[in-house]
Amino acid sequence: MLTRRVRAAGVTAASVALLLTLAPVPAGAEAPPPPPNPSDAELRDSRADAKARAGQVGELTSRVADAEAKLIALQAEVELKLEEANKALVDLQAAEEAARVARADAEAARREADGAGRVVEQARRDVDAFVAGSFKQGSTIGSVSAYLGAQGVEDLLAKIQLLNSVSGSAIDAMAELDRARVDKANKDSAARAALDLANAKQAEAERAKRAADAATEAARAAQRDQVARAKELIAARDAAEQALAAAQARAGGLEHQRQRYLEWLAAKQREDAARARGGAAGLPAGGRVRVVIERALAQLGVTYAWGGGNANGPTRGMRDGGVADAFGDYQKIGFDCSGLMIYAFAGVGISLPHYSGYQAERGRRVPLDDMAPGDMLFWQTGGRIHHVALYLGNEQMVEAPYSGAHVRIASVRYGGIAPFAVRLL
Repeated sequence: MLTRRVRAAGVTAASVALLLTLAPVPAGAEAPPPPPNPSDAELRDSRADAKARAGQVGELTSRVADAEAKLIALQAEVELKLEEANKALVDLQAAEEAARVARADAEAARREADGAGRVVEQARRDVDAFVAGSFKQGSTIGSVSAYLGAQGVEDLLAKIQLLNSVSGSAIDAMAELDRARVDKANKDSAARAALDLANAKQAEAERAKRAADAATEAARAAQRDQVARAKELIAARDAAEQALAAAQARAGGLEHQRQRYLEWLAAKQREDAARARGGAAGLPAGGRVRVVIERALAQLGVTYAWGGGNANGPTRGMRDGGVADAFGDYQKIGFDCSGLMIYAFAGVGISLPHYSGYQAERGRRVPLDDMAPGDMLFWQTGGRIHHVALYLGNEQMVEAPYSGAHVRIASVRYGGIAPFAVRLL
């Protein structure tokens, strides 16, 4: 029944009045049963009881709203921490690749330096053997046999010049090779320094990745704790609302609700007949707004399911790898925030994408001071849109809030709200 759906949505008295004016009732809905006929004393007692329980419901509703606001803030925090973790992973992968390249370069430089060292040592041994042979013959410039074989003074001078040239070339070659070894050793040292830097950056990236993962898990843990707290408060509020409904029934409140419902039903039937004759697309702007609002309100109490909802109604949710999976949204039939907007506006032939960020780009943006019933409201963190709701008027809105909740009417939350509304009609 309508009253049961109102209680499930957790609405205020102003919301109830608005819902009774606008919300459609499913076919076959039953009117509330007639109230009992209590005595005057029973009426006084029951009204006092209803007043006390109404105060309790108001307090619990306020606490639920605070818990939900904190839950929405925690959801935004989790999303930011996940992005930071993704950045840390990308940085770590880049640091690991840089370290791999640096290790390969250092190994190549070491091999080159080792090879240059072996060549220089061989050249040094050759020169040492040349000098030792010269001294054995009593000369520092060559073997005595070289002079004994000369065919005259000019031949002797030529042999001396040749020996000096050979000795000088060997020494020059050794010096050149020694310089090459020093150069290779410098390159090896530079390569090792680059490797040390790359390893340091990799270690820093690993620490950053661990810190980001820890921060993400801490944010998720806080969110899980808040979800549990919100569930407890919602359960307590629902129990209090049931008790309040019973007290109101004893005080005769349901009779008035029934009259209001019958008045609304008659108006709704007249409008349905008019719509059947002309179609929603042919209605003036005000009539189209009413169609959109009625379609959204018709889903009050429907389960939230992340990724759920299309132009035809609620659908099975999707996996998100986090909170939605913990609530089993992929096994539920329902709406998420943007899915509810898709269904509401489909009633007047407007097609919307299943992403609140893209929905914020449709239509005409108007200042919040000028928002009107039928406008879409958005919430953002760091300039990024992450939630959407439909404005009903009188500071009320209808939304699919988060996993574990249901489509509901709530007061407009101004914390984190985008500074504009989007008007499609």
